[in-house]
Amino acid sequence: MSSTYQDLRVGRARPEIESSWTRSRLSGLREDGTPALRQGPVAGEGALARAAAPVLERAQAELDGTQFALVLADREARIVDIRCSDKSFRRALATLGVVPGVRLGEDQVGTNAVGTPLETRQGLLVRGAEHFMTAFHTFACYGHPIIHPITRRLEGVVNIGGLTGAEHPLFAPLVRRIVRDIEDRLQLDSTRTQRRLLAAFQAAVRSSRRAVMVMGQGVVLATPSALALLEPADHAAVQACAEDTRADGEVNHRLILADGRTVGLRCTPVDGAEGVLVDIVPERLGRRGTDAVDHATGWPLLVVGEPGSGRTTEARRAAGSDAATLDATDAVWQGERDWAKGMAALLEDDGPPVIIENVQLLTEQVTALTARCVRSARRRTVLTSTPGEHLDGVHAPLAALCNARRDLVPLRRRRHEIPRLAQSMLADAVGPGGAKLSADCLRVLAAQSWPGNLAELRRVVQFLAGRRSVGDIIPSDLPASHRGVPAPASPLRQAEREIIIAAIDAAGGNRLQAARALGVSRSTLYNRMRALHIH
Repeated sequence: MSSTYQDLRVGRARPEIESSWTRSRLSGLREDGTPALRQGPVAGEGALARAAAPVLERAQAELDGTQFALVLADREARIVDIRCSDKSFRRALATLGVVPGVRLGEDQVGTNAVGTPLETRQGLLVRGAEHFMTAFHTFACYGHPIIHPITRRLEGVVNIGGLTGAEHPLFAPLVRRIVRDIEDRLQLDSTRTQRRLLAAFQAAVRSSRRAVMVMGQGVVLATPSALALLEPADHAAVQACAEDTRADGEVNHRLILADGRTVGLRCTPVDGAEGVLVDIVPERLGRRGTDAVDHATGWPLLVVGEPGSGRTTEARRAAGSDAATLDATDAVWQGERDWAKGMAALLEDDGPPVIIENVQLLTEQVTALTARCVRSARRRTVLTSTPGEHLDGVHAPLAALCNARRDLVPLRRRRHEIPRLAQSMLADAVGPGGAKLSADCLRVLAAQSWPGNLAELRRVVQFLAGRRSVGDIIPSDLPASHRGVPAPASPLRQAEREIIIAAIDAAGGNRLQAARALGVSRSTLYNRMRALHIH
């Protein structure tokens, strides 16, 4: 048994290691647990990867013939690049699951020389049994954080690793030199980028009354008119709109500000600068917002949306607060016969509108009976359903019967609305004068994928309200599941993602039909959906 391991067993671990172990246990990890390393997207085209590539290539040449590996990870502890000349050592890393795209955050695998330096913003040597998880005890690693020299933002970490006992006293100075070279290249790249952003901003600003912003990596420029128009909560929404801008053209958005006003956003990419020029145009008074409901719409009305997307809210908005509600899920415990009798009796009487929820759960026989009752109903009727091919199949009689249809856009497709929605939900939960979401927290929330839509957002906000009733809520207050920010996607990956989503939407959720429309097999479509985090 090594002396290091014996020291650890009797409580003589270094203070920084003991602190990291404590954080690891608070994250719910176990020393004998299996590392949950899931491969995600690799941000191989961003400023960090560009700055690091030649530096790592030179360092790899210097380490040729050794059993050491260099690892570059981003600020979320996701591996961007691995450089290792020794094939057997690289295979050992891959067998453990350490490959580009996986996260080595301290909250995920415990004490390690990637996640822990990111947590503490300090360099750290982790020897063998100092790793929290037993699975990493065969490695000795040194990691050092990369700090952007201009923005002072934590950009990532460089790690060098070898087998336990093979650690070299030059680990720390070697990695510090690599980090310094990467930081120098980040500064050069940032200087060129900032000059382009500044030039685009100056060219756009012809009048101080024009509300214009330029947003790039670590840089935000705004006219006084833009600053006067936007509240702190609005900045995260504008940034979400800017991040949705493709590299090949202009994108327009409509945004409801925190004070209730509606503005138009014209987002134009800045060539060669990874930034966006945003023109903010207030709308004239009297124009109806996108959330307005036209009560003169045809009836019956079909409201279609994913779980948690607000189908019930939209149905009640259309039908009115006095509407009666039936839910197809009740047929499970009531029995189809009794549920159908109650539905028929309700629709035969005069009275306020009726909402029939979750019609996607109705069997073919009950669907046919419901369609007949709705057709002859004496009340206005609203039906709610999930999207999918069932609306063209089993439930087609109900869908065809509706004179109007509203398809609710998933929350991940309208990220610019998330800051306003989250602030509103929090105000309802804590009351006036209570806690507020900081701008950084709103940016993190806007970056999430939200597969559970509004219902998931509401659960997260309620968690925050229970944790902090006053003061500013910051990213560390968020639940661990919603604390990370996904790595930025390249324009190509973003375009591919949007094409696949559009094909699935056009196919009504039928993925086999979407695969045929795209000219690929269903398995290929599923693989690309997993790689692009399409739920």
